[in-house]
Amino acid sequence: MAEYVVAVDAMGGDNAPGEIIKGCLMAVQEMKDVRILLSGTPETVEKAVSGAERIEFIPASEIIDPHEAPLLAVRRKHDSSMVKCALAVKEGRAQAMVSAGSTGAVLACGILRIGRIQGIDRPALAPVLPGMKKPFLLIDAGANVDCQPEHLRQFGLMGSVYMEKVLGVKEPSVMLANIGEEPEKGSRLYKEAHQLMAAQTAYRFAGNIEGREIPTGAADVVVADGFDGNLLLKYTEGMAGALTGMLKAEMLSSTRTKLGALLVKPALRAFKKRLDYEQYGGAPLLGVAGAVVKAHGSSNAVAVMNAVRQARRMVEGDIVGLIASGVSALSACTN
Repeated sequence: MAEYVVAVDAMGGDNAPGEIIKGCLMAVQEMKDVRILLSGTPETVEKAVSGAERIEFIPASEIIDPHEAPLLAVRRKHDSSMVKCALAVKEGRAQAMVSAGSTGAVLACGILRIGRIQGIDRPALAPVLPGMKKPFLLIDAGANVDCQPEHLRQFGLMGSVYMEKVLGVKEPSVMLANIGEEPEKGSRLYKEAHQLMAAQTAYRFAGNIEGREIPTGAADVVVADGFDGNLLLKYTEGMAGALTGMLKAEMLSSTRTKLGALLVKPALRAFKKRLDYEQYGGAPLLGVAGAVVKAHGSSNAVAVMNAVRQARRMVEGDIVGLIASGVSALSACTN
């Protein structure tokens, strides 16, 4: 049986280290082929995992604070738990890493400590979001604010590989977020990106998609630059919370609506589960030479366990190798 080794940052996130440790303990119980390298400060982590099956403690004397400048923190804090995880991947002691810490620091660790896949210009964050018919992947969700058309073309490749190999979507449809369906719509960036994406054959490009169509499930992968993608992500998260809150307020507004709420409680529970980030684990950082999952900052133990599962699936599906092969095919299309 193959063994999957995942390095986990015990000190990253709002609920660290307690929920991170619990999530790792749950992960090794749930996944018998996973071994975890858990990095954190000895006084808070080592005793908690002492004797735990398939969990190895990696001591770290420093913690990267979410308020620190990411690049400076990653460069200066060589003994931080997050950097220790990235180095474990770089040195081949682990195949993947998971952190719920600073998004900017995770991105910096991916680029500076692990390194990019050859041929990939910009690694990108790619969260899976709920849709009416099926979930979809949004890439990029904030790692790259200023992009070139070629970056968006590469995002399409990386997103397509992830959806097929991790979520099992056969020949995923890749669409470009835009203000209209026509190829000539949008800014210069998006018009040129559309031309590049339409000309390649490494993945299935299905054209532009407007914002109102994104939640319907028309696309398996939605490509945007990091600025627009982050706006889409934050608006989606905010709207989901607002709708849930408004619905709850209306259902508790009178005795009659409270009785109705009891009848639809199972459906509401299922609806809430579809919107719950913890079911997906986190956002993969695609384009670096290792499987990296950025877990939500407020991840609980279940979310951490699912992030480890997600990292395992990335390794099992050889996401890094397939992206490397795909980017070579993209280059051939250009030449």
